[in-house]
Amino acid sequence: MQVKNNQENRDTTEYHEQFMAIALQEARQALAEGEFPVGCVFVQDDQVLCKGRRLNSGENTRNEIDHAEVSTLRKLIRANPDLDFSTVTAYSTMEPCLMCYSTMLLSGIRTFVWAYEDVMGGGANLPLYMLNPLYAQVRVTLVDRVCRNESLALFQQFFQKYSYWQDSLLANYTLAQPGENLL
Repeated sequence: MQVKNNQENRDTTEYHEQFMAIALQEARQALAEGEFPVGCVFVQDDQVLCKGRRLNSGENTRNEIDHAEVSTLRKLIRANPDLDFSTVTAYSTMEPCLMCYSTMLLSGIRTFVWAYEDVMGGGANLPLYMLNPLYAQVRVTLVDRVCRNESLALFQQFFQKYSYWQDSLLANYTLAQPGENLL
């Protein structure tokens, strides 16, 4: 999918909302499948390169490897092994966790946009400059709260219905947030 924009508009909220809307579609699909509602989209030069969602968060298939960002990144790497990842922007309906954030950093991604903050496991506040040289020299662009309310509503619906991370800091924080789209 190509979005009509020019370089001047790439840092605007409206620009980011276009791609976050696609990530939200993926998150809605994940929720409809009983999965944790995280959607991810990778974009380069106004073009959606790859999109995906959280997998295997259900009771019978639960694992902590198939996060939306990691699963989508695997697809992107298979389809574009020679891609310059430094020019890719990652859009996610939730702040990437430490595992996902580090994986994307190591892959070369430097721009991250997310909707809803992960108060329990978000990795974007990692003080890169304090780490070993592999991370200390990395410069990133972080954009948060893009379509936050839409994403919040999905997480509230999820925590009202499913047991994954139930009674966690994240669930309690999410359910305490004012929201309009509860089940």
